[in-house]
Amino acid sequence: MESLWLKENQIERFPELEEDIETDICIIGAGIFGISTAYYLTKRNYKVVVIEREKIASKVTGHTTAKITSQHGLIYHYLLKQYGIEFAKKYFQANEESINEIERIIIENKIECDFKREINNIYTVNSSEISKIEEELEALKVINPNAKKIKESPLPFDIVAGIEFPNQANFNPIKYIRGLVKEIIKKGGRIYENTTCYEIKRDKEGYICYTKNNKVRAKKIVLATHYPFINIPGMFFSKMYQSSSYVIGIDTKTDLFPGMYINIQAPIYSFRIAKDDKNDILLLGGLDHKTGENISYENSYGKLEEQAKKWYPKAEIKYHWSTRDCITLDKIPYIGEFSNIMPNVYVGTGFNKWGMTSSNLAARIITDKISQNENQYEEIFKATRVNPIINKDEVKNMVMQTTKSMIVERIKTEDEDIERIKKDSGKIIEVNGKKIGVYKDYEGILHCVKPICTHLGCVLSWNDADKTWDCPCHASRFDYDGKNIYNPGLKDLEKVEL
Repeated sequence: MESLWLKENQIERFPELEEDIETDICIIGAGIFGISTAYYLTKRNYKVVVIEREKIASKVTGHTTAKITSQHGLIYHYLLKQYGIEFAKKYFQANEESINEIERIIIENKIECDFKREINNIYTVNSSEISKIEEELEALKVINPNAKKIKESPLPFDIVAGIEFPNQANFNPIKYIRGLVKEIIKKGGRIYENTTCYEIKRDKEGYICYTKNNKVRAKKIVLATHYPFINIPGMFFSKMYQSSSYVIGIDTKTDLFPGMYINIQAPIYSFRIAKDDKNDILLLGGLDHKTGENISYENSYGKLEEQAKKWYPKAEIKYHWSTRDCITLDKIPYIGEFSNIMPNVYVGTGFNKWGMTSSNLAARIITDKISQNENQYEEIFKATRVNPIINKDEVKNMVMQTTKSMIVERIKTEDEDIERIKKDSGKIIEVNGKKIGVYKDYEGILHCVKPICTHLGCVLSWNDADKTWDCPCHASRFDYDGKNIYNPGLKDLEKVEL
């Protein structure tokens, strides 16, 4: 199965870069953030080139639930407590403006993308968590007075408390991007697919982006690759981690409810309604975990399917997909200058599972910075901020996980029997003192790789839900044949012959 959004080839395809070119701005990455930034910049008459390693919006953007909201969990009590009322208000206003701005773009350009204004709700089914809802509501009195407490919902189970934000939204992200792409091309922007940037070097005029066989010279660079592939000087690998989650699309065979819903504590379950042709499809998502943890089908898609059948006994599962999100340690996205020592290189990352809204915000901030216009929200999302890390436990966990993965590579274990690996499953084994990642397909054919991430050398783990090799340190992903499918790693795994 595949993502609902990617079931049809809905976006024009573009050629691979086959010559050296020059431009004002090179945007690396063609997800919703990269394409939104290109849209704004071409509207201001900049010469823009977008390069994408695969196809436009085929990765994280094509695997979202596509909620457009300023309600990011229990964020406002946290922001008020840690940063103060003005900071929290600006965070809210910035995201509300993004919702309105996306709607403005859709209306102005007549983009048909199933955009719909909806209520958004966070809720709990546990009485022990009511106090957290009350704390958030108290903070919202001065941040979003339109928020209101709820005690019931149209969900197929009872809740005990929740918070509703009115006038939020959702859409079909691929149809939206298709509309943006048309406008970018109209304004002279250039897009190249199947074009990977492996390295960026500074020169007298700006920067050179090196692809497999060609170069892009640009005065300014925007890193829109979800997770920055440049390690130093940005050091983003030390400031955030990636979280995986899962989605199934269900024809419930029943009438469905309006609005969007998500609970506040694990296991997370997210609900929204989308359109499949003319039918309503329930998108049920959640079950977050740190990317790279061992995960089975039963504890991911299987668990969602089990819950769907419990709530909707006649349900038909029509889609399933997974995604991953960059999570910042202080819960705030990184938007702006990539590093103080790399002028004119910009980044947007760490959208914390709210990328549809944050991508527009990031595109507007970076467009203003490139245009040398003041943006009132720039300071609170500053990518070069060096504030003390608030989430000390998560910092500790990141360091421990990376250290553990590096140590595991060096520990020698006894050779293992390949015959014990089940069909359609994978495992790291040791043969003659060397670790080998082995996937055994349905036919019993072995697919063997060196299970060491090409990013920073961490030992990979097998993801039995998606049949991929995942990095527990920084969440690079590789298919069972070793092809790199998610950054920050860029190179494929080394294949091994047994």
